[in-house]
Amino acid sequence: MDAISVIRAKRDRAELTDAQIDWVIDAYTRGEVADEQMSALAMAILLNGMNLREISRWTEAMIRSGVRMDFSSLPLPTTDKHSTGGVGDKITLPLAPLVAACGAAVPQLSGRGLGHTGGTLDKLESIPGWQALLSNDEMMHVLREAGAVICAAGDGLAPADKKLYALRDVTGTVEAIPLIASSIMSKKIAEGTGALVLDVKVGSGAFMKNLADAQELARTMVGLGKAAGVNTVALLTDMSTPLGLTAGNALEVRESVEVLAGGGPADVVELTLALAREMLAAAGVSGKDPETALKDGSAMDHWRRMIAAQGGDPDATLPVAREQHVVTAPATGLLTGLDAYAVGVAAWRLGAGRARKEDPVQAGAGVEIHAKPGDKVTAGQPLLTLHTDTPDRFAYALEALDVDGAVTVAPEGKDFRPTPIVLDRIA
Repeated sequence: MDAISVIRAKRDRAELTDAQIDWVIDAYTRGEVADEQMSALAMAILLNGMNLREISRWTEAMIRSGVRMDFSSLPLPTTDKHSTGGVGDKITLPLAPLVAACGAAVPQLSGRGLGHTGGTLDKLESIPGWQALLSNDEMMHVLREAGAVICAAGDGLAPADKKLYALRDVTGTVEAIPLIASSIMSKKIAEGTGALVLDVKVGSGAFMKNLADAQELARTMVGLGKAAGVNTVALLTDMSTPLGLTAGNALEVRESVEVLAGGGPADVVELTLALAREMLAAAGVSGKDPETALKDGSAMDHWRRMIAAQGGDPDATLPVAREQHVVTAPATGLLTGLDAYAVGVAAWRLGAGRARKEDPVQAGAGVEIHAKPGDKVTAGQPLLTLHTDTPDRFAYALEALDVDGAVTVAPEGKDFRPTPIVLDRIA
């Protein structure tokens, strides 16, 4: 077996055999296949695609490159959620303890932000003392203590994917649906959860800009999960407007705590409850209703135990950025558009995100939103507040908002129909 023959096969639109896939993933992980050769193969896959058998085998090979976790010793069924990433997408934070409060265990392996999409671990690290890196034993301890854990994936989990992901990011091959699906599902299957709910974002602030591409990705991932014995379902959800009223790190933690306290923005609560019900159904748990768990304080109790078990102080004051700048409404009328991508880029440029994985982030940086599409606004009223520790970033953030036309105000009386949060369900 050699790399050139595998590259040529996919270049010429042939199906890769199981043996070819097994060999190339193993050889690339070991360094026998060079980065430039895997880059060529990734581009061939982007251009010519893979069928479900190929994607399934590719996913299995990446899982076999590392270890598989085992939660069979837990007394509760396990269920997990994965989001494809968006702006203001803090849903994991209230969701994990909420599902735990309803009777399932939630081993949530999460990541960091890159570019305009925020990272769950970056958000939680704004809580003083909180630790993202846990050993397997520590992870099991938190699960037993709080019913839920949110932490970083270990290096031993699908190492082939970690290597290939970094390569795709610098070779223009991130968009290949077979590679997106296998990347996500190799980690989630190796994680060992019994049930999985996928939150596939659609819209300007999402990776998938249109519904048809999102549906294809969702169907592919659901098929991979079911083939591996994981009860998998996908919700396609809107990401044309930021979720909630914040995009940033500490800002989103504060909003998540409001949701757990029984308040918070309506869209965040709606999506949190929808995903919680899907996770519980997929795990076969039919006890407490998630809405009750938000109202009676039990979800908050699990949050506090989870944060404390990972070294954090749930009562600590969250960081606040040193500088603020208010963006006002450009006209009087009906706010009909607030572009998620533009807001995400602004938050990133303010210091909430990173351009490279090794870059630091500012805990207090981000964008606070004072009006959402459907609200009446008056010219000059506060629309957004930008937060950062470094005021020279304001101009760069404002440029993103202006250039991308983030805000649309229409005359009052214009017909406006909000986009539903949940656009489709694939099971």
